[in-house]
Amino acid sequence: MDMPLLQEYHDMEWGIPLHDDRLLFEFLVLEGAQAGLSWYTILKKRENYRRAFEGFDPKRVANYDQRAVRSLLADPGIVRNRLKVNAAVQNAKAFVNVQEEFGSFDEYVWRFVGGKPKVNRWRALKDIPAVTPEAQAMSKDLMARGFRFVGPTICYAHMQATGMVNDHVTGCFRYKEIAALS
Repeated sequence: MDMPLLQEYHDMEWGIPLHDDRLLFEFLVLEGAQAGLSWYTILKKRENYRRAFEGFDPKRVANYDQRAVRSLLADPGIVRNRLKVNAAVQNAKAFVNVQEEFGSFDEYVWRFVGGKPKVNRWRALKDIPAVTPEAQAMSKDLMARGFRFVGPTICYAHMQATGMVNDHVTGCFRYKEIAALS
């Protein structure tokens, strides 16, 4: 396993509060693609996803037709699962609708943690839950808005990745750095 890739992601990116809609969409697509797979698998394919999904521009992806979907399903650089690819396109459409309703996806999604990162105090990895009430609420609301592949576990992973929650364990050097951003 390419531990430097995972280490770099942890040390430089995971858990930093994000307020950029394009990056929030990127993580939404990647977290959905990861379902049933390892995050390492998705990280290795991340640049391919960026290329295939045009820099994760939700408006462009929302306009993908069946021809574009067939092209994605033929792309060996991404996870070629029909349900996941179709979900990414559907999620782009729902994402754009949320942007229109709330002004930005950022404005919408951060409501689930009261507008600021929730700083947890986990001592060990085994203490970190896979799902929280906030993730369940987010999942339910996203699904009601037409999003797919956004179950509570995926939503919690999204919250962790985008810094909506600080789930670095307290002994991790990133814990205090990320908490200071809250």
